[in-house]
Amino acid sequence: MKFTEYQLEKAFIDILKTEDIPHVNGGTISRDFQEVIFEDDLKTFLLTQYKNEKLTPSEADQIIKRLKTYSASDLYESNKSIMKLVADGFSFKREDRSQKDIWIYLIDYSETNNNTYKFVNQLEIIGYEKRIPDGILYINGLPLVVFEFKSAIREETTIHDAYVQLTTRYKRDIPELFKYNAFCIISDGVNTKAGSFFAPYEFFYAWRRVSGLNKDVDGIDAMYTLVHGMFNHEDLRNIIRNFIYIPDSSKKDEKIVCRYPQYYAATKLYENIKEHQKPLGDGKGGTYFGATGCGKSFTMLFLTRLLMKSVHFSSPTIVLITDRTDLDDQLSGQFTNAKGYIGDNNIISVESRDHLRKLLQGRQSGGVFLTTIHKFTEDTELLTDRTNVICISDEAHRSQTNLDQKITVTKEGVTKSYGFAKYLHDSLPNATYVGFTGTPIDATLDVFGEIVDAYTMTESVKDEITVRIVYEGRAAKVLLQNEKLKEIESYYDQCAEDGANEYQIEESKKTTAKMNVIIGDPDRIKAVAQDFVNHYENRVNEGATVKGKAMFVASSRQIAYNLYQEVIALRPEWAEIKTHEEGSKLTDKEKKEIKPMERIKMIMTRGKDDPKELYDMLGTKEYRKELDRQFKNAKSNFKIAIVVDMWLTGFDVPFLDTIYIDKPIQRHNLIQTISRVNRKYAGKNKGLVVDYIGIKKQMNLALAEFGKIDGQNIEEIEKSITVVKDHLDLLHKIFYKFNSEPYFKGTTLEQLQTLKKAAEFVQQTQQLEKRFMGIVKRLKAAYDICVGSSEAFTYKERDYIHFYLAVRSIVFKLTKGNAPDTAQMNAKVREMIKDALQSDGVEEIFKLGEDSQKEVDIFDDEYLAKIDKIKLPNTKIKLLQQLLRKAIGELKKTNKTKGIDFSKKMESLVMQYNERKGDVLRSEVLDDFADHLTNMIYEVKQEYNSGDELGISFEEKAFYDILKALAHKYDFEYPEDKLLHLAKEVKKVVDDKAKYTDWSKRSDLKAELKVDLIILLADNGYPPVDRDEVYKEIFEQAENFKKYNKQ
Repeated sequence: MKFTEYQLEKAFIDILKTEDIPHVNGGTISRDFQEVIFEDDLKTFLLTQYKNEKLTPSEADQIIKRLKTYSASDLYESNKSIMKLVADGFSFKREDRSQKDIWIYLIDYSETNNNTYKFVNQLEIIGYEKRIPDGILYINGLPLVVFEFKSAIREETTIHDAYVQLTTRYKRDIPELFKYNAFCIISDGVNTKAGSFFAPYEFFYAWRRVSGLNKDVDGIDAMYTLVHGMFNHEDLRNIIRNFIYIPDSSKKDEKIVCRYPQYYAATKLYENIKEHQKPLGDGKGGTYFGATGCGKSFTMLFLTRLLMKSVHFSSPTIVLITDRTDLDDQLSGQFTNAKGYIGDNNIISVESRDHLRKLLQGRQSGGVFLTTIHKFTEDTELLTDRTNVICISDEAHRSQTNLDQKITVTKEGVTKSYGFAKYLHDSLPNATYVGFTGTPIDATLDVFGEIVDAYTMTESVKDEITVRIVYEGRAAKVLLQNEKLKEIESYYDQCAEDGANEYQIEESKKTTAKMNVIIGDPDRIKAVAQDFVNHYENRVNEGATVKGKAMFVASSRQIAYNLYQEVIALRPEWAEIKTHEEGSKLTDKEKKEIKPMERIKMIMTRGKDDPKELYDMLGTKEYRKELDRQFKNAKSNFKIAIVVDMWLTGFDVPFLDTIYIDKPIQRHNLIQTISRVNRKYAGKNKGLVVDYIGIKKQMNLALAEFGKIDGQNIEEIEKSITVVKDHLDLLHKIFYKFNSEPYFKGTTLEQLQTLKKAAEFVQQTQQLEKRFMGIVKRLKAAYDICVGSSEAFTYKERDYIHFYLAVRSIVFKLTKGNAPDTAQMNAKVREMIKDALQSDGVEEIFKLGEDSQKEVDIFDDEYLAKIDKIKLPNTKIKLLQQLLRKAIGELKKTNKTKGIDFSKKMESLVMQYNERKGDVLRSEVLDDFADHLTNMIYEVKQEYNSGDELGISFEEKAFYDILKALAHKYDFEYPEDKLLHLAKEVKKVVDDKAKYTDWSKRSDLKAELKVDLIILLADNGYPPVDRDEVYKEIFEQAENFKKYNKQ
């Protein structure tokens, strides 16, 4: 039996029944086929719900008539109005004018049993044409959710076909149904997604989590999580009421239905704020850790709505705080256009601290005020001491956590000052503070509280909310000397650690000044400019960038200006003002919006000492706003932005797909910076980060720290190069009997004939055609990633790539009638980068896990056996090294002493391997080294059970190793039996203090632990050793063990 749409429909019926949503066959309902509301259900609900108010049947009819009077001809505006009535209710004037008006709700949001739920299939609706939607979910007679299904087993139909059917055929033929629509569901059984009827297809998303369960699911299981996550009665009513945002005004028919991470984050934060609100709580409302680009601003909006509509908070005042003016402008634009949704007309962007004071004076409730942290200067006057004030901080990892005091000593005396955050907290002492960040640091958690919910980069990529990030390292191409490279690496290691106070920040500035001497070397800038121009043009010519937009991050204003001058010297035409991008046609509306502009611009504020040419070029604040608008316009001639600090956070351009980095950037800022290219856009599969400074190591550390090593979301260029070459080999084998010589050496007519013959050749059998088309498709996807790596392919290889792409395009046109990228099809022989500077290649940072969500067991014999079967010895060695490093890293977490010992052994072994000379390629040498690595992996594995032979536990063994190592270091003898006894006693002392969850942060407990250890060592006659060193080693070991071995 085939699994058809009908079977899928039945499956949904059965799953919905588990959520107490009964099924009704539409054919059994007696009704007017032109009506989409079940009037009897709605009327029954209204008369029952407002029985005490003595609502009459004719009044219920008036309410229904009011809903039906909205015209389907302006579907968006009608849906907006009706959804407002459904979510917020409305005032109804009585027939008897002597009676008070009633506030009518069409859904009972407090008592689920008062509502009538129905899932109706096979409901015939006659509009302009007759249509039968696969399923409609009704609440109290209102058709709020429409379902459309496609078969899971028919390859020619997809979930996209379901979307087209909804938004094209149904919209055209039965628009009346969608006046009442909250959201839509499309499914083929394998993929199930929810979204707004007015949203593009790419903004339909899976709902991969159910409340209370942390595990996310994919595929067929996602059908269950969507139903159980969205159609639980309480969650469904909450989503309809609070999590569908329609702006006050919109030129693009915007309607935002929450995604699951936004729903759970907002609801969890809301509950956490209630729990921690002053005066009973500590005022730490919690931290939300969300991947950059995952829609945190909408999560803030949903949270604001929940707070404002909450009876508990009594209409709170909400202060939204950013740390930069451009972020403030962005949030202000969104929130001031959401007054109807939030339910408060007092949504104001604050001009100054004095302005905020006036807004808060005498106010006991309400109001949403947007401001920057910098407006809280040393004016310490109290703004308000109310407790129903909620401060929501965007990008809460930066200046909003700075509570430090700074002391400045001058001839006049000592002055004390504090960070902006200190003045904020003094001004609003009883507020509750909530932090939103993509990169939380310890200070974030100290100020805002623990992480309440998290949504990582990996999850965001997996959910197709953001695209993958690709890394290409080109640092060695442009750095002049190894000494300078080391100097940069050294500086960057230091710069990567966040400055805890302003003294360290000041030191960093001094070091940066020295750093810029290296980065700003004229020869180096010239080389970077040349490489950048070639790389950028390659991507544009190959059609590897969707709109040609790129951002270049320079280290300083002067370096940015010097680079700009070098680029213009190479491409003077880029400085020519043009009305719009070449080859595009503008509508009348676009002609008004797009301003004539150069291709490349610098985005910086003016400096008072800038040369006149630079000063004039940078322009005013209003001019920069215009640049912002033009860069965000796909058809503008403005394609390349050179920046230093601006536009690196909170600047969203979905079609920006390439960022060039030539600046050392601190870890949390680095994640923000590279995330400029992770936004989703039609035709954009990945974002590319091109590294000129050597950020790979810092990016690894940043992703480890802020991505929680939760996944591998950056794909390598090198891997793509390998994929292209492997697929070229496969294609050569397919074409080995075909004469392609005329394509490369013949006339244009002969080339065309060769392409036609090649297309005929691959269509000999359906199997051959499918194989060819699949291989070339994968080749193209990989080639788009690495196309800028000019030295990766020979001219002959590039010729063949374009030959196969052209053949595929012809076959595609013949079979599908819709060609892929024309630029790719017509590309034959392009001028590649000449005289490219030498590169050390590109390296993988992370890649998204492809096989499963489960972590690989690094000690699994089967996994090691798989590695052993690898025929390429160098690949095998590389994998074994990575595996051993990971194994040692895991051991260090729980037994630091032994972990360090294994690290030294490994480094010694690797050094011997790297120093081999004459026998560099001898297989026995490679095999011997691989054996050594494998044996060491097993040694690490055995270490976990090494305490068994001594009669002590794994944790006791860690303390035993510390005590033994110190005895060895200070060269004294201590009996083995006493050492074992002492290790056990140390564990008891540590356990006594570690039973408190916050023990490692409490100075009183740490002091007690130190005293207890000193007494214990003295009682056991542990020889003369620096007691502080013993305490330090034991404390670090205990803290590590408790951190990574939570039961």
